Amino acid sequence: MEPKKIKAPLSDEDVMALKSGDNVLISGVIYTARDAAHKKLVELMDKGESLPIDLNGQFIFYVGPTPAKPGQAIGSAGPTTSGRMDAYTPQMLEKGMKACIGKGLRSQTVKDALQKHKGLYLAAVGGAGALLSKKIKKCEVVAYPELGAEAIHRLEVEEFPATVVNDAYGNDLYAEGAREYAR
Repeated sequence: MEPKKIKAPLSDEDVMALKSGDNVLISGVIYTARDAAHKKLVELMDKGESLPIDLNGQFIFYVGPTPAKPGQAIGSAGPTTSGRMDAYTPQMLEKGMKACIGKGLRSQTVKDALQKHKGLYLAAVGGAGALLSKKIKKCEVVAYPELGAEAIHRLEVEEFPATVVNDAYGNDLYAEGAREYAR
């Protein structure tokens, strides 16, 4: 089946049109954030302060990119383990985030929040950071430069490949795969 082409940011309708197992090609603007940036964002939310980025409809890619080589927009950009962001993800979804991209399993709390707030969790292929970086056309730090690679980056992506793992209907590609294998 051909991958579905989607544009960032996402609407509720865009999210509801996707199911676990769908392969997608993402184009548009997405943001990066890892543990340290998530902690700072959630602290601002808890204080009722404004965020340095607009999360409405947005993708957050869990990545700490390496420095760009001359002539490149970004260095290697492979996903990091998503479970480290589980404590922050429900609040991020509540604040408007529609999708997150990483690797690995998510907690039941996150899966429930994806359903409640109409969100998606997508996986990018771990170990393929050099290949994924070729789909990133522009990269700029937009918040928390003191965090180095973990700063929040604004990425312009073109046909960035990912697979929907957890959808807004409660489906879980990893659990489905385990059930299939057990047969």
